[in-house]
Amino acid sequence: MTQHPFDDARITAMGLFTEAFTGLTARASEQLARHGISLVEFEVLIRLARSPQSQLRMTDLAAQTQLTTSGITRVVDRLERTGLVCRQACPTDRRSSFAVLTDAGRARMAEVLPGHLELIEHWFTGLLAPDQLAQMLDALRVVRDAVRPEATSGAARTASECAAR
Repeated sequence: MTQHPFDDARITAMGLFTEAFTGLTARASEQLARHGISLVEFEVLIRLARSPQSQLRMTDLAAQTQLTTSGITRVVDRLERTGLVCRQACPTDRRSSFAVLTDAGRARMAEVLPGHLELIEHWFTGLLAPDQLAQMLDALRVVRDAVRPEATSGAARTASECAAR
């Protein structure tokens, strides 16, 4: 008997990945909304918090998120208005600027993060055995690096390095 073309493990893998991502995203969005932060704002804040000196060039921040450069500008504008992020110009390149997490941004993340980590543990990482999680992280990095090689851009570049150029 021939396998039906729609009974392909590749389609199943993509479908399961999409369903898991959509479910996790919905739960995270609800949790973050209770703190007055959207999922995309959280993504920007957590990427800044995890970057050297809590800053990234705007172009690198756009590359690491799902946003265009104009989209990241709008998100950073909103976060800047609420005092969670500020911009810092690159002294040697007028075309570049950095988004920098402020003390208020760091405090907001400290408020939001415990509940977010509980959600991740409950609905994602806590459902997997340690070896399953390690394998998944390795596999996701392989896929991410293939489809979004720019996603790690600027992780080590800081305003002080910009000034040294």
